[in-house]
Order: sequence, then C-alpha cells, then structure tokens
Amino acid sequence: MAQSLELLLIQFLMPDNDARRQAEEQIKRLAKDPQVVPALVHHLRTAKTPNVRQLAAVLLRKKITGHWAKLPHQVKQLVKQSLIESITMEHSAPVRRASANVVSIIAKYAVPAGEWPDLLSFLFQCSQSPQEDHREVALILFSSLTETIGSTFRPHFAELQALLLKCLQDETSNRVRVAALKAVGSFLEFTNDGAEVVKFREFIPSILNVSRQCLAAGEEDVAIIAFEIFDELIESPAPLLGDSVKSIVQFSLEVSSSQNLESNTRHQAIQIISWLAKYKANSLKKQKLVTPILQVMCPLLAESSNVDEDDDLAPDRAAAEVIDTMALNLSKHVFPLVFEFASLSSQNANPKFREAAVTALGVVSEGCAELMKDKLEPVLQIVLGAMRDPEQMVRGAASFALGQFAEHLQPEIISHYASVLPCILNALEDVSDEVKEKSYYALAAFCEDMGVEILPFLDPLMGKLLAALQNSSRNLQETCMSAIGSVAAAAEQAFFPYAERVLELMKVFMVLTNDEDLRARARATELVGIVAMSVGRTRIDPILPAFVEAAISGFGLEFSELREYTHGFFSNVAEIMDDGFVKYLPHVVPLGFSSCNLDDGSAVDIDESDDENINGFGEVSSDDEAHDEPRVRNISIRTGVLDEKAAATQALGLFAQHTKHSYAPYLEESLKILVRHSGYFHEDVRLQAIIALKHILTAAHAIFQCQNDGSMKAKEVLDTVMNIYIKTMTEDDDKEVVAHACMSIADIIKDYGYMALEPYMSQLVDATLTLLREESACQQLENGSDIDDDDDAEHDEILMDAVSDLLPAFAKSMGSLFAPIFAKLFEPLMKFARASCPPQDRTMVVACLAEVAQDMGAPIASYIDRLMPLVLKELASSSATNRRNAAFCAGELAKNGGESTLNFFHSSIIDITLIYCEGFTHYLGILSQMMLSGIMQLVLLQG
Repeated sequence: MAQSLELLLIQFLMPDNDARRQAEEQIKRLAKDPQVVPALVHHLRTAKTPNVRQLAAVLLRKKITGHWAKLPHQVKQLVKQSLIESITMEHSAPVRRASANVVSIIAKYAVPAGEWPDLLSFLFQCSQSPQEDHREVALILFSSLTETIGSTFRPHFAELQALLLKCLQDETSNRVRVAALKAVGSFLEFTNDGAEVVKFREFIPSILNVSRQCLAAGEEDVAIIAFEIFDELIESPAPLLGDSVKSIVQFSLEVSSSQNLESNTRHQAIQIISWLAKYKANSLKKQKLVTPILQVMCPLLAESSNVDEDDDLAPDRAAAEVIDTMALNLSKHVFPLVFEFASLSSQNANPKFREAAVTALGVVSEGCAELMKDKLEPVLQIVLGAMRDPEQMVRGAASFALGQFAEHLQPEIISHYASVLPCILNALEDVSDEVKEKSYYALAAFCEDMGVEILPFLDPLMGKLLAALQNSSRNLQETCMSAIGSVAAAAEQAFFPYAERVLELMKVFMVLTNDEDLRARARATELVGIVAMSVGRTRIDPILPAFVEAAISGFGLEFSELREYTHGFFSNVAEIMDDGFVKYLPHVVPLGFSSCNLDDGSAVDIDESDDENINGFGEVSSDDEAHDEPRVRNISIRTGVLDEKAAATQALGLFAQHTKHSYAPYLEESLKILVRHSGYFHEDVRLQAIIALKHILTAAHAIFQCQNDGSMKAKEVLDTVMNIYIKTMTEDDDKEVVAHACMSIADIIKDYGYMALEPYMSQLVDATLTLLREESACQQLENGSDIDDDDDAEHDEILMDAVSDLLPAFAKSMGSLFAPIFAKLFEPLMKFARASCPPQDRTMVVACLAEVAQDMGAPIASYIDRLMPLVLKELASSSATNRRNAAFCAGELAKNGGESTLNFFHSSIIDITLIYCEGFTHYLGILSQMMLSGIMQLVLLQG
C-alpha cells in the first residue's frame, strides 16, 4: 500500500482537477483499511517534499480515530514514536504543526487508557529545549491537548502556569511568545476552578506586552487572542483583573482609536471596554477610568465608516454600544461627560460631530433617564436644533434620539409635546427617506404614551400619515403604519373618524404574498389589532371576521415575523372581544401551539484547523469515516423564531385570560408549553411564559370550580405555577422576568388569599429575603466579587419595586399575623432607605411601609422609633412623590402606632409643623390631598 499511496498523495497535489479527483477517490478507498495508518506514518517521515509529508499528517489526523482501537500494540508504538520524531526533527513548520494535531487526536484515546504515559514528560522536556522550534511546537501541543485531555493536566497545573508565563516572557523568540499566548487562551477556556483561574492575573502584563509586539509586527490576528483572553477573564465571577483593569483599558483604548488597524481588531478592543462596563463597572469607577474611556468613545461616534465595511464592525456603532452599556451601569458618572460632549459637538463645524452629539444623547437616554429628565430643557434644545440642521445625517440622528427619549424619558417628555411634535411633523416631509423613516419611528414612540394631548395634532398628523401610506416606498410604509398604530392607541375613541380609511387600506396590505412585501403585511396585521383596540368591540365586531381570515392565511407563507405580528393581532382581538373571542379559539390556538413548538433554528460555526485549508487538503474529508470533533466556536439562534415564540406564548395566556372556562380544551397543552417556556434559554420567551402562567391559573380556576374533583385539579395547577414562580425569584438571571414573577405572586395573593398560599409561604418568604439581600441569580452581576458594598452601587428599580410590593400583599392577606415575617424582612428592606440611596429607593421603602402599616396594624408600633426619622426626612424631600408617600406613611403610623406614636410626636411636633408650613408655603400647588390627609391624621392624634 505504501508505494501506491505515495503516488496518490503526489497526484492529489497536482494542479489538474481531474487528477486530483481520481486521487481523492483512491485515497478514500485505501483509507478504509487500518493499514493506511502505518503507510501514512511512513510517508510522514520519508516523503521528499514537505507538501506530501504535510498531506500525510492531515490524512492521518482524519483517519486515526476510526482505526486506532484496531491497531496492534507495535503499530501504535510506531505511530507515537514517528510523530515525536516528526515534531522534534522535522524542518518544515507546517509539517510539525500537522503532526502535533495528530498527537492531540491520538492522546484523546491513548492517554486515558494509559497507552502514552510519557507524553506529558516529553512535552515539558520539549518546552525547555534550547531550540525555538521545539519550544513552539510543545506550546502548540499543550494548546490543542486542553481540548482532548485537559483533565490530565490538573495535577500539573501550577507547573504548566509557570511554564506558560516563562514562555510568554521568552526573550529570544517571538514565535514562542505567540504560541504561549495561544496556549494561555486555550487553558483559560478549559479552566473552571476559581483558584486556578485567579493565578492568570499575573499573566496580564506579559500578555499585553506580546500583543503590542504583534500589533507592531502587523500580526493583528494574534493580538486578537489577547482580547479573547481578557474576555474570558472579565466574564469570570472570580476577581481576576485587580489593578490590571487600568492597563487593559489603556491598551484597548489605544487599539480602539488607531485607524491604521483592521476593523475587526478595533472592534475586539472596543468590545472589551463594553464587557468591562457590563461586568466590572465598579472597577472602572474605582480606578477613575470612566472619563478616559468616554474621551475616546464619544469622538469615535463621529468617525466616518468605510462604505465597504461591515456595519457591525464599524467603530462608531461599537462605540455607541460601549456608551450605552456604561450609561446603564454607571449613569451618574456617564451623563455629565456625555452632556458636555454633546453640548460642545452640537456647535462643531463638522457635521459628523453634530451627528455624534445627538447620537450620544439618544444612546444614554435609557441608562441615564433620571438624570436626563432633570436636564430635559437643555437636552431638547440640542436635539430639536439638530432637527433643523442642513445635513441629512444630523437630522436623522436627531429624529432617532427623539424616539429614544420618547421610549425612556416618560412621562416628563410628554409635557414637551408642544415643541416636539411640530418638529417631528416637519421631519415627516424631509427630502431624505432615511430622515422620514426615523421621524416615523420618533412619532410612533412619542405618541404611544400620549393621551388627550394628541387631539389638537390628530388631523394634521393623520393627513400626512395617510398620504405617506399611499405614496411611499415599502420601507417607509412599514414605519408609517407603526406611527399610525401609536396615534390610534393615544387617540382611542377620537381615532374613529380615521379608522374606516385605515382599515380599508390595511385590507390591501393583508393579502400581499410576495416575499419583499411580507414585512409590510406583518405591520398591517399589527395595525388592524391596534385600531380595533381603539374603536372598541361594538364597532369592530361586524367587520372582524374578514381580517381574522386574512391573518390566519398568512401562516401559510413561511415568514416568522408575519406569524409573530399575527399572534399579537390575535392577542389584541382577544382583549377587546373578551368572551366573544371563543368562536375563534379552534382556529387560532393550534397556530399558537405550532409556533411555540417550532425548532429554534440554531446555527453552529465550526473552527477547522488551518492545515486542512492549505492546498485544498480539506477535500479529502468528505467521506463518512471522518470522526474528528471540531471545536464549536459560536452558536447563534434565529431571532425571528424567538420573537415568534414569545408572541405566541403571550397570546396563549391572553386567550386563557379572556375566554376563561371556554379555554378548557386547550388548558392542559397550554400549561405544558408554559412550563417548558418558563425555563427557556432566552429571557423574552421566559418573560411571556411567566406572565401567561397567571392567566392560565385564572382560567383553570374558572374551569375547575364547577367540577366534582375541581378543587384538587385547581390545586395542582396552583402548585405548578407557584413552584415555578418561587424558583424564578431566586434562580432566573433576568431581572425583568423575576420582577414579573413577583408581580404575579402579589396578584395571586390578592386574588386567592392567605389560605390558598399558606403552603408556599415559607419558601416565598425565603425567596423574598434573598431578593431584598440582593443575593438572587439575577442580582449577581452587580454584587459579584468585583462589586463592593459601595452605598451607591446601582440596582434595578423595577425589580426592587416588584419585590417591595410583596410585603404589602403578605400583610393584606395575613393582617397582624404578618408581624413575625415582617421582623425577618425589615432590616433588609431598610437597607434601601439609607441616606446614600437614590430618592426612588427611599420612596419605595416608605410606600411599602405605609401599606404594611395599614394592613398589619398594631404590630407596626414596635418600629416607630426606626421609621419616624425616615418619614420626617422624606416629608422635607424635594420630590413631591416622596413627600406624598411620606405623608401617607405618617398617617398610617399615627393611626396604628398607638402610644409609641404619641410619645414620638410629642417631642417632634415642632419639627413636623415647620416642615409642613414650609411645604404649605413653598409647594402649595404641588402637595396632594394624600399628603394633607396624612398630616391631618397626625394633628388629630396629637389633639
């Protein structure tokens, strides 16, 4: 075989395609015989040309797995010895690397079986060799072996780390330093033990040094490995970076701002800053790195993108992501700097900087919402000025920023409708379609939360929107429909004069079947549901069947977005039709089940070894005997399917909520789906499942209450739902999902009372305590080892509001029996009332305490000494909301506190009177009746 195989290997390397194909077929035939292994080994060591030796190694790597177990001991020894000789004596670097890859595959089977006991000692010896080639290939092998026999290295881990650090600092060979860098990356991916990973902290200076050398030599692909290593270190919960954060940030900023480097390299550097902002925000704050980061990132927003460049790699887009992440995690440190940049750049002669100014404001509006609300006038002055800019790019960015404001700066932004809406109306007639599209988005976002304020603008708005709907490109028609939906939702019944015309136009869109038109059809389907919500059941019922039929027919078009929006349409129809929706259940519920049971459509990217792509060597792997296990680099999911599943999950819950006992035929299957989706990998689907479970519980209660064994069945559903909710509270890693679980539990307690919930109370209290202590899974990012107990560490307001609502729900259902439980929860709750906490935290605590005092009654008296100083302080707050809540709380404490309250107020009445008088004279127009009522209760009690 050896002689014929040699000729075939030479023939395979010929440029003649026919000759190559013939050789490949013959090689495949020969490769089925185990004797191909010693034959390939022979050519690996004796072939005259490096290309043939390399091809022999590549084929050996592919075929060895299927044949290894069948080989005699002598042949196995020959293979191992020949590979060692090739690694140490071969002059060609590609051949050495190809041989090292074979060693890695054999080691996967031979080392655990005890067939290669001296491999590790050989590698350690090789890595100490004075020859550069030996040290390099040893490191390459260490790197590849972590993927096959990584566990074997555990007893030698300290020795390996010392070796890698030494090789990173190799003074004579750049190749060795680069190989060591790659090996560090491989070991770090494999290592899970926190104590072992922490030791990599001391590698960081050497990693940075090697990376800088690689960049200087033009080896950007190698330098990128450093960013992959930093990525692993950043995401680790162990405190890995320490003081090295500063040097990593400095290096990343150098790379980010270097326009001479490739986009991918710069993107990797910017991504590291983004990960640091997400996972190690407190370190950035401690080491005063927020300012230097923003001083680089904000100007990057103004960098012109290459026309041929991938948008996802564009520095301006990546910089915007960093600024957004920093705003979400370090808002009070970010906003002043971004506002200063925007103020200066808005006056810049360069339109790219004027565009960057409004882009930066739009990007931070979510994370810095509360701070921006306090400066809304000057912020709007910048953005509305940009809406009139002569440059299209600036006007488009300003329109987008207004849309972001409308989403995140509610309700304060709505009070500026008189100045904002006219600017948006003008932008709807812009000469640029791009500006028009962003203006429709701004209009849709702005109108969504408006009420009667929209009425004076309704006629001119609808005139422009209806005209655009009939005379624009498909792209603009889609955003136009979204805007009309927001206008209809805001105008409610006042939209009726326009409803008929809009619905007539939607009929045209809802029968489109061409692929390029399906997105518009999806928007039209959504819009019909919104218009139906605005005009009401009586007016929509007679014409609804035709729209439902058209919507159902869209499921045959295989377009996920259309199915997603159609589920939303069905949800809206169920909400307005209520029990009238029952007739549609047999048609729409199976569609919901179908979407919920869709395959996720995951796609896996495989990392093949470099040697397989040299000279087309990879072609010989097409047969069924290739058993290699390539490394998975990335897993991606079709997001359209996720959105569809989330919409379908939401729809099932709303169907159950509004049809109640009529939903009986679908209850069991729906519950199975929701239980499955409550543990789904993506938070959007989990969120809808958590919300829908409460609706399913409502339907189950209605269905089973008239059955003989109904109470037992209803209890089974309640058990299922409550167990999921309690598990979600502590184990789910998404705050919004956890918040909705808490909200649903509070609602269930109110609906079903203490007796129904009594079996779960112990677990519920423990879970609530975990959340108040900020020890749940969803709170770990902010309270991991990198975050200290700094008083201003930020947390999620919506989550903690939902958690704090559980205490009043407990109190309302238990009355004075809640006292022992409240005693456990009191101190963790009061942590949020410290003076250093943001005002919204303190008002959350005061509002919670007021409701608890109202329902728990007399036992609140034992807390008066702790609570009244807080209440007095909040009565003097600059926030009207805080004062209102404090006044209500004071009233409830006065009513339920008894003698304790009298004694306290006897010594504090002068202070209260002063606070009240100052409030009365200074905030006369702001103080609510609730506050007045609260103070009057105190005065009456004193009397």
